Amino acid sequence: MRRPLLILVLIASCTFLLGVGRPAITDSDEGFYAEAAREMVAGGDWLTPHFNYEDRWQKPVLYYWLTAATFLVTGPTESAARWWSALSGVGLVLLTWAVARRLTGHDDVAWLAGAITATSYGYFAMARLALPDLPLTLLITLAIWSALERRWAVVGIATGLGLLMKGPLALVVPGIVLAPIWWRERRTLTVSAAHVITVATIAALIAVPWYAAMTAEHGIAYLQSFFIGDNLERFATDRFNEPRALWFYIPILIGGMLPWSMYLVTLPWPSVRSVIRRRRTLTDVEWRLLLWASVPLLFFTLSIGKQPRYILPILPPLAILLARSITTRVARTGSRAQGGLVPATWATATLYAVLALLLYRARPMLIGTYAALTTTGITLFVASAGALAWVALSRRWHRLPAIASLCAAALLLSMQFGALSGRRPEPVEQVAEMVRQHRDADQLVGTYQVFVRNLVFYTRFKQEDLYDEGRALEFLRSPEPILLVVRETDLPRLEAISGIATRTLGSVPYFNAANVRLRTLIAPMPAQDLETVLLVTNH
Repeated sequence: MRRPLLILVLIASCTFLLGVGRPAITDSDEGFYAEAAREMVAGGDWLTPHFNYEDRWQKPVLYYWLTAATFLVTGPTESAARWWSALSGVGLVLLTWAVARRLTGHDDVAWLAGAITATSYGYFAMARLALPDLPLTLLITLAIWSALERRWAVVGIATGLGLLMKGPLALVVPGIVLAPIWWRERRTLTVSAAHVITVATIAALIAVPWYAAMTAEHGIAYLQSFFIGDNLERFATDRFNEPRALWFYIPILIGGMLPWSMYLVTLPWPSVRSVIRRRRTLTDVEWRLLLWASVPLLFFTLSIGKQPRYILPILPPLAILLARSITTRVARTGSRAQGGLVPATWATATLYAVLALLLYRARPMLIGTYAALTTTGITLFVASAGALAWVALSRRWHRLPAIASLCAAALLLSMQFGALSGRRPEPVEQVAEMVRQHRDADQLVGTYQVFVRNLVFYTRFKQEDLYDEGRALEFLRSPEPILLVVRETDLPRLEAISGIATRTLGSVPYFNAANVRLRTLIAPMPAQDLETVLLVTNH
């Protein structure tokens, strides 16, 4: 058991930790957490998080604390900002392995479940962002499993830390998963009032002091802003996100499971039909995993404010179900018994080949990457496609778990080093340097529609967030000299409406990965898909 576990830890360390500090902090939500932690260290206020030198009440404090404590040791670096997210990914792999081993009693299933968790794109992407979502997923998974194992002190600790990590979801998700499981197994899985009191007491001792201190500092307005605005309204209204279709999470789930998504066809769908027709019954293990995966998915599907990362907690039980199904089919003999593996493996091999072609065609867009690493990534994609095709042709299915896991790890790392990260300084760092060179003391700097969340991490002073055209026009008409960071495509309109002729101080080409669409990869057009970010002044 020791050697397979060490291999699993090695795979997880490569996919989650290797090169975690290479990309600059992105112009996404991770900019909030990285900069707020930096300001926590710089300003010395460890109670109230701040972003862009203003109070940030949207999320609790634990991720800021962890990152700020790391900054004290290493300085405010990208790897330090993402360290706790990446480390949580490794922890989640080990926890999934332990849960699968305990539930199924099979080391092969446990290893593959951990490997799927370590090499699924959803976890890979989240582990490389300075966000609390993956640590929260680890705590939620730990709370659910500890409750099923009746380790009530651990449940209380995990819940309390989860409440400090991101708020009520740390209580809601375990609750909606455990309630139907406990009801179904109420004769054997008893829960007493003493257990509930133990969990509540420990969780309250961990979480309540900070919330109480924030309320004492900022009054009832904080509680209303966080619990009503940032949680209840985020779930039940379109205040923060536009309403999305009922099936929104289906493609998110498929994408998050890549490159394992094709193997979802190996799940025992005929058994589900047999259960519906009452020809067989599900085992307790199957019931637990199905409820664990499906109830949160249904819960978030019914919400108005859908976000892709909300369904991260359903991937561990889904990975266990998938690993159980694959290893069961691998162990069987006969093409009929293993039939589901054939189309899934061929489809996965085809996926790798297609990705190799897309990466090859996208080379003109990858202006910040090293060409040699991109070429290496393309080569690994092709080699992975060939390895999976060999398994499918030779029917050596006993090698599939190991080969598919290694190919998946190679895919993710090739994407990371061949497409998503490259030469430093990156565009946001170049713009920050231009701002420092041209800015006079206390001169206002504004950002309009670009580098809104991450520029402050590199400039180390407050920026004006010009979140709409009206504010941008007002800023541009300022009687004092200002500096404006703006996309080249947006500037002519602002100049025409404001009547201000700006002076360009510098420009940087920028490939915004957040705007990538399938068309971008199939038919890249650098002149259209590459942006130019300008630093301009009104005087």
